[in-house]
Amino acid sequence: MTPIRAVLFDALGTLVELQPPAPRLRAALLEATDLDIGAEAAERGFAAEIAYYLDHHMEGGDPAGLERLRDDCARVMQEAVAVPGLDLRAVRLAMVASLEFTAFGDAEPALRALRDRGLRLVAVSNWDCSLALWLRSAGIGGLLDGAVSSAEVGQPKPSPAIFRAALEIAGVEAVEALHVGDSIHNDVEGARAAGIRAVLVDRGGPGPAGVLCVRSLEEVASLT
Repeated sequence: MTPIRAVLFDALGTLVELQPPAPRLRAALLEATDLDIGAEAAERGFAAEIAYYLDHHMEGGDPAGLERLRDDCARVMQEAVAVPGLDLRAVRLAMVASLEFTAFGDAEPALRALRDRGLRLVAVSNWDCSLALWLRSAGIGGLLDGAVSSAEVGQPKPSPAIFRAALEIAGVEAVEALHVGDSIHNDVEGARAAGIRAVLVDRGGPGPAGVLCVRSLEEVASLT
């Protein structure tokens, strides 16, 4: 079997998780506007925003596109919150301020262990062009050799195109790479379609039959 020279990682659900944004949204709007939209409206607003973002994130392939996407997300959120007198600009500022992605506890030690083995590490995620910035803010960006988002490539996972872009950053062939992610469809099936060996991270375990699984990212080093 060809030795592994690079490990590709999904971001959300694999390396990082989104902290509950609705309470932060409510607090940010209260501070900025003196309006308390309430817990239910905050949850409703972010649910609408997330749904819209998932459908439209490909529009954020460059900084200008990302700004337009965030404007549109804020309008969707404002409509869903449905609180009279709520300023759109305040909603947009509070929306962005409410987003916090933090690294899973096993992410940093796993990345460090793989780097110590001399492996190239690249994040591959269905995200807009801000992916690398969020990974840096989560404290793990410096441990990666690069990050590639679907919006920048123009094709979301499970398309092989985004995996090929990651391989180019890593400087390896598909048979020399291993991809780790939390989605059977996007990560396992997508990586396999690109000729890359795939591992499913399932922290709840034990994972589906017929799929190579790990319960912690720290187990990935033993597979390389």
